[in-house]
Amino acid sequence: MPQTSAPPKDAVPEKSGSHSEGSAFATQELQVFSQLQERYLKTANALASAAHDLKTPLSILNGYVELLSSEKLGSLNERQREVLRDMRLSGERLQRYIQDFLSFSGLETGELKVRFEPGDINNCLSEVCRLWSPRFQEKGLALYFLANEKVSRFPFDAPKIERVISNLVENASKFTPAGGTVWLHAEPHMWERRSVAKSPVAQERRRRPLTQPNSVKISVSDTGPGIPPEYHLEIFDDFFRLPTNEKVEGMGLGLSIARRLVSGMGGKIWVESEPGAGCKFSFIIPINPTVADAEGKR
Repeated sequence: MPQTSAPPKDAVPEKSGSHSEGSAFATQELQVFSQLQERYLKTANALASAAHDLKTPLSILNGYVELLSSEKLGSLNERQREVLRDMRLSGERLQRYIQDFLSFSGLETGELKVRFEPGDINNCLSEVCRLWSPRFQEKGLALYFLANEKVSRFPFDAPKIERVISNLVENASKFTPAGGTVWLHAEPHMWERRSVAKSPVAQERRRRPLTQPNSVKISVSDTGPGIPPEYHLEIFDDFFRLPTNEKVEGMGLGLSIARRLVSGMGGKIWVESEPGAGCKFSFIIPINPTVADAEGKR
């Protein structure tokens, strides 16, 4: 029987070319991703430009509506008041859409920076309640907030916090039926952050139990229809709308913007809900922001 000799030890295996093919494919995929990202940013900028161009004429229109409604230019009958009221509500709705577009594009392009200043979170919640109370009364809804004295002053971005709370309150007002209730609440919170330890010392430090609150938890609860568990993560996606809420006004950006703003402040947001049991949206933000957050994070 003929014997086959083994290949020499220093023989180099023949290259199949799979490695080079894989590298070429990865490069091509990266190029496609970069092109899509560039196109996406251009679209976001175009939306922002269009929304910005609409702000001035809309403000003028809303100003004239308010002037006519004040009856300083003459008395109005009931039908005329109804028409002006509808115009005012439509103008406010369009103004919210424009603001959503501007916020969304700003978050996408990194133009919105976080600025932390010491403040009282109770004042933010109180201001949001004041702004939304008239609309809640019109819809027959109750809006409750009781200041929590246990929450001390700490550095945070007040305008962005108010925007997050306002988005959550608006979302609650859309889906809570007349006669329902919405609650706002803030409390000190011990946030057990999960992070990968870089050294045994850091790992030991991470295992130590917290003795003092390191964050503030803010919640907005309602008595609405609730959200099925399978949508608890998806509702924070861009332009997402529940299949059962297609007739409700909005573009599906409110919760997405809230998520991005909270994340930009070093926090996290989530929802607790069951169908027929209402919703409770909560988010937490650190009492001591990191250096990266303080310098201005997306």
